[in-house]
Amino acid sequence: MGRERTFLPARLVTERLCVRPLEETDVDALFVLKSDPSVTRCYGQEPHSHMERTRAWVLRNLEDQRRGEVLYWVLELLDGSEAIGACCLWNFNDTRTCAEIGYELRPELWRRGIMTEALSAILDHAFGDLKLHRIEANPLATNLASIGTLLKLGFRREGVLRQRQLLEGRFVDQWYLGLLEGERPGLKNA
Repeated sequence: MGRERTFLPARLVTERLCVRPLEETDVDALFVLKSDPSVTRCYGQEPHSHMERTRAWVLRNLEDQRRGEVLYWVLELLDGSEAIGACCLWNFNDTRTCAEIGYELRPELWRRGIMTEALSAILDHAFGDLKLHRIEANPLATNLASIGTLLKLGFRREGVLRQRQLLEGRFVDQWYLGLLEGERPGLKNA
């Protein structure tokens, strides 16, 4: 297809946010996210119990990013200086035209449109600069807020992965959602 692109997490600025590449100095702020059970429950993982686990996670993601396997951003409020959330594109297909999106945000900032704002900027970057054709998401069926955000951004439900994730001792479904280039609300050919 000859679509030249550089796989780097560009610094993006929105009305309220700076969406910037992950840095090693984000460990402390990300530990706040990763150690909060109300956050990690949303995507079916155990909270980090110690800072070293988060440090190892950050270093692994930075190395994966250098290899072009993941793009990782942290979210900061424009009037703040600490990471309040994170977003990533990962699980790229072989032609690097399709990726999965993931995200998390501090609970005290939920339901304020912050993640919708951040994801919108990342989707613009992904379909524009990165020239992706498709982005996928797999939220837990119990995470209605995340599903609502994705649907608002134009994702379409494509199926259900039945009892795919073990969460708090029981298996729960995951939704399978996809968004194609040009399907974003407000775009021509949507």
